[in-house]
Amino acid sequence: MKHFFLASILAGALALPAAAADYTIMAPAAPGGGWDQTARSLQQVMQAEGISGNVQVVNVPGAGGTIGIAQFASQQKGNPNALIVGGYVMVGAILTNQSPVTLADVTPIARLTGEYEAIVVPTNSEIQNIGQLVEMLKADPGSVSWAGGSAGGTDHIGAGLIAKAAGVDPTKINYIAYSGGGEALAAILGGQVTVGISSYGEFQAQVAAGTLRLLAVSSAERIEGADAPTLKESGLDVVLQNWRMVAAAPGLTDEQKAAVTADIEKLAKSAGWQETLKTKNWQDTYLVGDAFEEQLAKDIAATEAILKDIGLVK
Repeated sequence: MKHFFLASILAGALALPAAAADYTIMAPAAPGGGWDQTARSLQQVMQAEGISGNVQVVNVPGAGGTIGIAQFASQQKGNPNALIVGGYVMVGAILTNQSPVTLADVTPIARLTGEYEAIVVPTNSEIQNIGQLVEMLKADPGSVSWAGGSAGGTDHIGAGLIAKAAGVDPTKINYIAYSGGGEALAAILGGQVTVGISSYGEFQAQVAAGTLRLLAVSSAERIEGADAPTLKESGLDVVLQNWRMVAAAPGLTDEQKAAVTADIEKLAKSAGWQETLKTKNWQDTYLVGDAFEEQLAKDIAATEAILKDIGLVK
């Protein structure tokens, strides 16, 4: 009877599904921003979909994510329950801040989402299309003032790539960095700058309201609902995506990395995550495994090249 009882307990235990891992996700930025929103969306969906029983989010802001990634890499080595979100902005920040800790010091798992850049002018601007803007750039690069986010960020890189593709010296672009999207938008609408560049989502409401004119987008193909050409079809060989990713701790075993990847795969394919993408108006650019690592290497190399061209990296 005793043996039967023990065997019954053992059989019951074996029949139970494996316990979902608990995760702590670092958002290497202040609450409210894109990386924080990504981390908290992961938290919500992973718990709601039963991928993880308990997910905590911690914020470590500063220096474009380089403070957070340095702390993560040093404190979480070998921890299969630690994740960090990041993105394209971090690639530039690592280079411009000469950070000793890079994305090579963590374990990239997957690219999750992406936003494409939009180039806009106020509707009362004399600039009607991207071709006219390019002609102004060619005639006098300094006469075209660009409003965007932080120096060395995606917006700055986008302006530099457009100049380079147009045959203009990127070091001569007149880029004005604003700390927040609201400040940049006010400068654009107020006519304090020639043109604005930021993620399409930042300008979407003003474009729809008719206060901004959308000249072009930086996607490979036209964005659904956006009445504007891509830079590529306008003759500028530029495709730029401000993507967000999730990475695991350094020093994981192959089995641990596979388990984390499987959980992120479940998340990406879940109904809850697909609904989150729609609600947040995020582009689904999911890329995982070797394909993501290869794309990441290409993005790092391209970013280093343009930041050197702009003069922000030696």
